[in-house]
Amino acid sequence: MKKRFFLLTCLAILTIPCYLQTTAQWRGLERDGFYSEKNLLKSWPAEGPVMLWKSEIIGSGYGSPVVTSDRIYVAGEIDTTGYLFAFTPQGKLVWKSEYGNEWVVNYQGSRCAPTVVGDLIYVCSGLGDVACFEAGSGAKKWSVDMIHDLHGRFTLFGHAESSLIDGDKIFLVPGGKDTNVVAMNRFTGKIIWICKGMGEIPGYNSPYLIKLFNRHVLVTFTAYSLLGIDAATGELLWTHPQDNIPVAERKPGNGDTHSNTVFYDKGFIYYFAGDGNGAVKLELSADGKEIRQVWRNKTIDNYMGGFIKQGNILYSCVSEKKQLKSLDATTGNVTDTLKCGVGSIILADSMLYYYNQKGEVKLIKPGPGKMSQTGSFKITAGTKEHFSHPVIHNGVLYVRHGNALMAFDVRGK
Repeated sequence: MKKRFFLLTCLAILTIPCYLQTTAQWRGLERDGFYSEKNLLKSWPAEGPVMLWKSEIIGSGYGSPVVTSDRIYVAGEIDTTGYLFAFTPQGKLVWKSEYGNEWVVNYQGSRCAPTVVGDLIYVCSGLGDVACFEAGSGAKKWSVDMIHDLHGRFTLFGHAESSLIDGDKIFLVPGGKDTNVVAMNRFTGKIIWICKGMGEIPGYNSPYLIKLFNRHVLVTFTAYSLLGIDAATGELLWTHPQDNIPVAERKPGNGDTHSNTVFYDKGFIYYFAGDGNGAVKLELSADGKEIRQVWRNKTIDNYMGGFIKQGNILYSCVSEKKQLKSLDATTGNVTDTLKCGVGSIILADSMLYYYNQKGEVKLIKPGPGKMSQTGSFKITAGTKEHFSHPVIHNGVLYVRHGNALMAFDVRGK
């Protein structure tokens, strides 16, 4: 009897769906720019940290790499075709696989960071081609064209989202009037649900998932709206309009460039939209169905640099004045300013890593008092603009600049 009960229990366990947590994705495991590294350098020598290796074969692009325990994945464009590259931690190419045509209209090259879940990798091109690959071999399992298959529409600068996974679902924003946001089965590419949203073209941001007790809420931007969607059903729960541009003046490239992923912490949503409402704090109800605006700071025009929340302080670049600013998360008021250019920002071991659009990588000690710079060096390899976000894994700082991927040793002694 006991043996039969044991066998039935094992069978029941085996029939329960088991979904792996995301292994690596855009801006860290939680999409918040935080990397849980320890024992890193608190200052750099004048020449900067030691470069361990570089590769200049990844093609054009702005998408950041993602790093797992044994592989580095990055997307790039070569001769109009998009490729997903897999490297060893020592910088040796393992494989490269074609995922479709890439964006070449303006700012030519890849936009997204790959998303790795277990032994599967997901990547999206600027033209809206979404593909799933086997991590070990680079073999393509399935692909979907968001424009033709999902009635999607282009933005002025192409699709730029990095795929988000929740259980068996992959979420995408085609931006169609009837297929605005969709959830698909991540193993097959088949549609699970469709949300019409506000019927707008996409924003440029990568979606975020808020995991509440009673539901998961998908939060993402379309052109003039922040959307909160029930991740299980596709129900539109709430919206937060970007009202800085009058309806009559709205057109691609005017008020719709929302590239920063939102952040959720202890009941509050924070977002930074350089071409929208600025920096905003929203209170989310316990059931995820309602929002209330707490504050808005319109002076924070952060288009695509990301932002960091450490304790009760927010850190963000401002584009017009080319500065890094800190804000009080309770009030939204600016608490400090550091002149270091427009750039992207991450945090590791209580230090800010800031990669500006002049190609300078800066190490910055954050507040709560004054911010201070403790190191800086110049990126000399690579092509075109310095738009990519840096990544840190196992004491190594990875920086992508166009066709170059570089690895720097930032481990402390």
